[in-house]
Formats: sequence, C-alpha cells, structure tokens
Amino acid sequence: MIWLASELMFFSGLFAAYFTLRAGIQPWPPVDVHLDVTRGAISTAVLILSSVTIWLADRAAVRGRVASKRGWLVVTLILGFGFLTNQLLEYTNLGFSPGSNPFGSMFYLMTGVHGLHVFAGLVLITFVAVAAFTGRDNDERAQTVISYYWHFVDVVWIALFSTLYVFT
Repeated sequence: MIWLASELMFFSGLFAAYFTLRAGIQPWPPVDVHLDVTRGAISTAVLILSSVTIWLADRAAVRGRVASKRGWLVVTLILGFGFLTNQLLEYTNLGFSPGSNPFGSMFYLMTGVHGLHVFAGLVLITFVAVAAFTGRDNDERAQTVISYYWHFVDVVWIALFSTLYVFT
C-alpha cells in the first residue's frame, strides 16, 4: 500500500504541473493540437476490460481454478499489450511533439510515464502467469499486489483520459 501511495503522489505531481500550466497558458490546448478522442476511448475501454480480466484471474485463483486463472492472465496480457500498441501508434499520428508546446510536453510526459507503468505491470503479470503455467504458483499475495497495481494503473489512465482528451 505504501508503494501505491507513493505512485499516487508521483502522478498527483504530474497532474499538478499540468493544471498549473493549463491555468497560465491560453489557448489550452493550442489550436493545432487534435487528439483522437475515439481512439483514446477505445484504449480506455480496453484497459478497463483488462481490470475485469485480472479480477477474474484473482477470483479463479481463490477458487482453485488454475486453468481459468491462466486463461484470464493471458487475456489481461493481450489487452495490456493492445493498449500499449495503440498508444505507440497514436504517438506516430499526432501532429505535435514533446517540444512543440507545453501541452505537448505534458501530454507525452504523462502518457509516456503511464505507459511505462503499464509495461511494468505487464512484466509483473507475466511473472505471475509463468508461475501459474509452470506449477510454481504458490504465493497468492504476489498476484493480489500486482492486481492492485494494475487496477491503480487503470484508474490513473481514466484520470489521464478525462484530463487530456475529454476536458481539455
């Protein structure tokens, strides 16, 4: 929990920087910045669905359904990598860069740091999945902590999507 609290403080600092810049710069975002809200909404849905699938993996573990747990972990990994792939594809289609303007700097910083957190979560989920597939899966606490982290990353994305795409 202390680890997640420190992550919350880190992301809070990023949001504080974003809102500080937003309050002092007009127009915000610049008129030449166009984000694909539909693409962002689809990414958001994919990430929310991945929270459901990791929760289902947790439920399967509690009930001793190892095959089901393995399946839900794999689905979670697919959804997470789908989210990251979409984010990277979006970066290639944006008409601005981190150096274009303060909005671009904050957009890439916030979404990039979040993407690194998603990647770290996928690495951790992969370790849990490998343990489940190799029969060395005897520590449910590890999966629980990783699941909390994954849910946290999803909630942060919802805040990022709302801030950067919807209420700009």
